Amino acid sequence: QVQLVESGGGLVQAGGSLRLSCAASGGTFAGYTVGWFRQAPGKEREFVAALGWSNGNRYYTDSVKGRFTLSRDNAKNAVYLQMNSLKPEDTAVYYCAVRSKGFYMDYYVSDFASWGQGTQVTVSS
Repeated sequence: QVQLVESGGGLVQAGGSLRLSCAASGGTFAGYTVGWFRQAPGKEREFVAALGWSNGNRYYTDSVKGRFTLSRDNAKNAVYLQMNSLKPEDTAVYYCAVRSKGFYMDYYVSDFASWGQGTQVTVSS
């Protein structure tokens, strides 16, 4: 199974930007959907965005649509989440994960098999 490492988190003021990275080792993203999730203290892990590696399709949850953008680098076997116009409610630990090919109703946490360690994003007012 592919192993994932997130990086790029940090502390920014509201309205600022960060770019998160998700690098794969021990395999590639080929054939997978790569998802980004986040979890704030006391809350359940929630879906943020996803990229289908094979077809390049991208999907964003409503709360980040227009502010966050997914991209990929085939040579580096990495996926990036560019986060602009950050808000305090974006504060959370951000995780990347992979989901195998199949039919799914939505981007559920339980459908993603491999997870990174997470990277902290803190947005101050």
